[in-house]
Amino acid sequence: MRNINMNPQYRCFKPCHRHFREIDCVEIEADELEALRLVDYLGLYQEESSQSMNISRSTLGRIVQSVRKKISDALINGKSIIIGGENEDSNTDE
Repeated sequence: MRNINMNPQYRCFKPCHRHFREIDCVEIEADELEALRLVDYLGLYQEESSQSMNISRSTLGRIVQSVRKKISDALINGKSIIIGGENEDSNTDE
């Protein structure tokens, strides 16, 4: 079982000045966010991060590659980022 030591406070990020219904979304799973937090935010080596998550280093590498591609897609193409599935607030027009 994968260890995930983070419960994100925010679950949706979107481009400014656009209604949520008009924006394509990318979904980031909890394990992807945890891998990103450990490797990119905390700056841990992949070996340390994989041990923390109780997964192999190669699995962690694939997860990090996947989440970085999703975030890049969102930033480059103006998509919303949804963390952990359907956002409860996804029906807002902010």
